Amino acid sequence: MQWSAKRLLWNFECNLDSEHTSASNVPCIIFQVKRLRENLYTAILFQDISYFDKERVGDLTSRLAADCQRLSHVIGNDLQLILRNSCQGTGAIINLMALSWPLALSALVICSILSAIFLVYGQYQRKAAKLIQDFTACANDVAQETLSSIRIVRAYGTGKKEFGRYKQLLQSLAFINVRESVASGFWNLIFNTLYRSTQIFAVVLVGMSVLRCHVTVEQLTKYVLYCEWLIYATWRVTNSLTSLLQSIGASEQIFQLMNLLPSDQFLAKGVKLERLVGHIQFANVSFHYPARSMMPVLECLKFSIEANQVIAIVGLSGSGKSTLLNLLLRLYEPSSGQIYIDGFPLNELDIRWLREHIGYVAQEPHLFHMDIKSNIKYGCPTNIKQADIERAAKKANAHDFISSLPNGYETLVDDNALSGGQKQRIAIARAILRDPVIMILDEATSALDSESEHYIKEVLYALKDESKTRTIIIIAHRLSTIKAADKIFVMDDGRIIEMGDHEELMRNDGLYAKLTKIQADILT
Repeated sequence: MQWSAKRLLWNFECNLDSEHTSASNVPCIIFQVKRLRENLYTAILFQDISYFDKERVGDLTSRLAADCQRLSHVIGNDLQLILRNSCQGTGAIINLMALSWPLALSALVICSILSAIFLVYGQYQRKAAKLIQDFTACANDVAQETLSSIRIVRAYGTGKKEFGRYKQLLQSLAFINVRESVASGFWNLIFNTLYRSTQIFAVVLVGMSVLRCHVTVEQLTKYVLYCEWLIYATWRVTNSLTSLLQSIGASEQIFQLMNLLPSDQFLAKGVKLERLVGHIQFANVSFHYPARSMMPVLECLKFSIEANQVIAIVGLSGSGKSTLLNLLLRLYEPSSGQIYIDGFPLNELDIRWLREHIGYVAQEPHLFHMDIKSNIKYGCPTNIKQADIERAAKKANAHDFISSLPNGYETLVDDNALSGGQKQRIAIARAILRDPVIMILDEATSALDSESEHYIKEVLYALKDESKTRTIIIIAHRLSTIKAADKIFVMDDGRIIEMGDHEELMRNDGLYAKLTKIQADILT
């Protein structure tokens, strides 16, 4: 009897020691977190651009990091502990019933009280966990926004204001954490009180039964041990359920994100043309951003761009020039009307195939944290040779400054170490290397000095004269860049109000002529 009791106690203590995640579970959890983050990142990555207009980057990265890590504990630990301890508690009840069903009922009453209290506590934990994760995501977003714009913050002396924003979110987060800790303290107090009360009750009740010779000493020992098992199994289950509810509450946003369907353009298998020529047509295209449905950006655009032409789009800021290019890249869908490429509707073409034939230089070119060589060949086939990279860099007037760097093309890009003009030239080289049929440049020379601008302007116009058919679309505030364009579109308030070459537009004495004269007066 004594040996049997010691064996039961030893098994009980071993179960306590193994409560924490074992080493064998660690690799499993690591791969679960990896897969969870991969699925979530994929779900986010293939959303429409309009989705990223509404969501904050810091919030999304917080979901990928903290929320995924917390949810992994549900998969790797909590569910396992709930199942194991539920089985242990069930076994303890069966053994108690076998010993004495009245004594078993007394233990079940205590467990029922614990479970009832837990239901209230668990719901609170779930709500608190969701608020904690939301405030953490907001604080991360503020920190990321401030640190990424630290030069603006310093220049405007708003460091204290930004600190105040961050501090306010941390105060809200601390308040919720304190309340959660207080609730946890009350829960532990109630459990310990009931647990100790059960021990006293068991000893008194069973001791009286022993004195009356209703049970033996061996039955008494087994009863106490089985009660220990049952109470602790109940405690572990409720603790695991608490953690489970916390994780679910904290990860509701993850489930919502993972349920998002990819953008239609990634799901549909569009048409791939045998040969892309570069003829572009806008047929009564109108557009407004989803968040601003009452503010049209483009209205009834109707024009055609012939293949192998250099087209320039000019106009005042906010006239819709960059939005027009975003529609052509199919970053957004037109609110009405249709865009045609070589006679095919843009939304019926395979967008990934089409983008392989488009070179794009944004108004504010972004370089990735990788070496210059990798930045230039970004998005190109893997068989690109070093000679091809250098040839594109020479055309973009970037080879000389890249070669002067300590590691040349192997230099790791640091935005702080490169000027705006250098970044633009690398971005132009990236577009040239793709050898695109359609070249799109959105203010691609705005940060260049006059000499570099003149050189790149000659290169861009020379690209049209190569053996390959190429359509080049340029947005430029510097009108000197686009004087030699085959056709110039002048935009104002979302409409094209003038169209023609430089000489024609100057003779018309409209907005284009006015802008040209203003720039000439500024330069003189």
